[in-house]
Amino acid sequence: MTIYCDESGGLNAGAMTFAAVMLTPQAAADLHARFRAVTGLRGELKGSRISVVERAYLLELFDRAGGRAWVAVSQRDTLATNADGSLPSDLALYGALLNSAVGHWLPETGGVCTDVVIDDGRYDPKILSHVREEIQAGLGQWGRASLADSKRSDGVQIADVIANSLFNMAVKSPRATRIARIIEPMLASKAIRVAELTRVS
Repeated sequence: MTIYCDESGGLNAGAMTFAAVMLTPQAAADLHARFRAVTGLRGELKGSRISVVERAYLLELFDRAGGRAWVAVSQRDTLATNADGSLPSDLALYGALLNSAVGHWLPETGGVCTDVVIDDGRYDPKILSHVREEIQAGLGQWGRASLADSKRSDGVQIADVIANSLFNMAVKSPRATRIARIIEPMLASKAIRVAELTRVS
């Protein structure tokens, strides 16, 4: 199995979410190809660019394919401040959310070799290489952590849509109510699980 990772939002937007999506590479490729064939999508699949109906279709395909996700969510209004009263940096929060989402998966892999693929688009490659090294240390001999260009990764693009869906719900965007209805059955079945993060240590 592969865990595909991507984030959405930021403290300036009111919340940051980080999705760690478990799918086989073949399932991710098939799902992505089917979505494109039906919707006619061109260019990169981004949660911020697709309609609510397209989002519902993608999430139904994800559920049907046996996809599962842990999504770490942090909201600015409930995030503990530093000793000086400031909020953590976006980078510190990103690292904490990534560790939370992937960390929730590791006990469930049963020692099976797992690859973790992280979107390389948010921060400078040198910074992200340190993040990758931390995840690799956690995987040890049981897997491999790598960075990927989201445009070339089916799984990372799927993770983007899931992270963006939870972001919309966290900030109560105009689309949040409809997205919540779409997501609710997957939350109930635990195909998508949410880990709230209120403190960055």
